[in-house]
Amino acid sequence: MPLLPTNFRIFLRETGEIARFTGRFFVEGLKPRYEFAEFIKQCFILGYKSLPLVGLTAFIIGLVLTMQLRPTMEYFGVEVQIPAMVGVAIFREIGPILTALIFAGKIGSSIGAELGSMKVTEQIDAMEVSGTNPFKFLVVTRTLAATLMLPILTILSDAIALTGCFLGENLYQSLTYNLFFRKVFLNLAYIDFIPAFIKTFFFGFAIAIVGCYKGYSTERGTEGVGRAANSSVVISSVLIFIIDLIAVQIANIFQ
Repeated sequence: MPLLPTNFRIFLRETGEIARFTGRFFVEGLKPRYEFAEFIKQCFILGYKSLPLVGLTAFIIGLVLTMQLRPTMEYFGVEVQIPAMVGVAIFREIGPILTALIFAGKIGSSIGAELGSMKVTEQIDAMEVSGTNPFKFLVVTRTLAATLMLPILTILSDAIALTGCFLGENLYQSLTYNLFFRKVFLNLAYIDFIPAFIKTFFFGFAIAIVGCYKGYSTERGTEGVGRAANSSVVISSVLIFIIDLIAVQIANIFQ
């Protein structure tokens, strides 16, 4: 009879494999030759092509959050604080988490499916035979691109969400753009923005490395490709919340 449940042993083995895959990323990433052209291409695919979905979602969230908060804030007579409250919420949590989850759903599944398809059709093996380093070309470039692009997307989504909030406020009262953003930023401190910005680098790295690992280790043909895409999103989403929990605890220490 095994000492540990089967599911727990699978979890430990998977965790160890992802850790080893991450270690290989750092080893391969430091070695020349560097795939700059592929890195720029992946920045365009992962970042620019994700902006419409991220922007639309952020705009709706900013608008809806403002409209949902107003009745309660009016009841307590502090509706003037809506821009400040929404600004803090967006910069601290809603912007980074929302953007990371959308990124995980779109990019994590895409990377898992793409690399999984290449694995089961033996394209990765063909790259090795031809003398190309598939790990550096496929994994390192995508991981670095996701790590760089997610923080940029987060900044843009924060700005778009605040624009949604501004329009939501103007549905009830006339408020100039200058006055609205003055209310937002007068109540913000560096501690509200810097930790939230830094943790998005870890979000992007976790999403990409999990997607690459799942795709790179795909088995069982087309069924394995679908499973790799699905598990990439699930594991990435869980890691986002774990990283966020750790980041919040660290930020609270320095407050």
